[in-house]
Amino acid sequence: MNKPNPNPLSSMDQWEEDLLKRYPDPEMTKEKKDFRNYKDSDREDTVREFYKLNHQYQTYDFVTSKEKEFLVFNKREMSIWEALDYLNTLVDDSDPDIELDQLQHLLQTSESIRKDGHPDWFVLTGLLHDLGKVLCLFGEPQWAVVGDTFPVGCGFSEKIVYPQFFNSNPDFSDDRYSSKLGVYTQNCGLENVKMSWGHDEYLYQILKDYLPKPALYMIRYHSFYAQHREGAYDHLMSEEDHEYFNWVKLFNPYDLYSKAPVPPDVEALKPYYQDLITKYLPEKLSF
Repeated sequence: MNKPNPNPLSSMDQWEEDLLKRYPDPEMTKEKKDFRNYKDSDREDTVREFYKLNHQYQTYDFVTSKEKEFLVFNKREMSIWEALDYLNTLVDDSDPDIELDQLQHLLQTSESIRKDGHPDWFVLTGLLHDLGKVLCLFGEPQWAVVGDTFPVGCGFSEKIVYPQFFNSNPDFSDDRYSSKLGVYTQNCGLENVKMSWGHDEYLYQILKDYLPKPALYMIRYHSFYAQHREGAYDHLMSEEDHEYFNWVKLFNPYDLYSKAPVPPDVEALKPYYQDLITKYLPEKLSF
């Protein structure tokens, strides 16, 4: 029997393309036909296959095992700039709009935030928010790195993308995890909830002692579309969660809609961002 492909996406940007289809920018001035105009008719099937794997294998026990494996932070020690350079080995060759490496995409996000006059820690968050994707370079399959995130340990919401694929998840029929609250209590707060494993949670755990709380919410929950776009998990959210999700919602358009064909001048911008990194973070971090 053939094993399933652990990396069904030809590039991780296919997930972002799917997000743009589901959550288009209402103020987008570019013609839809000109934006991410892929000619490959199989791309939608590829995204479906990605979520089929994601929803089948993201269980409470799986997340627990990944926390034990990765949250000891013994893979590599790097400065932020070294980590950004390392992430650039994930250059996406399939994006038809622009030919940008990962660092350039992150700089476009952070520069858009900076242009709008937000605090410097918000600008830094734009630069860092996808850095957890280095998990792919540590051998993690794509379905355990990117994709919409969601709580595990409780019932899966119908508002999560492709909810039908949860039928194959062992937790779906496990009495401990299948009820609306599962192992949690009403409005227990997301700090007490395990999220599906991926780059959001991983980077949050690396940076949680260094950045302001709004920045940490942006990093930890920017892929939690079932909540910040659909409001599917209000029953787990605390009042504090609702307050800080206003920051997540503010950040999201910069993440999704900041791509542009003109690449940022990395060398010109680097001194500013090096100073910003030094202000908030230690010289080296453990990944």
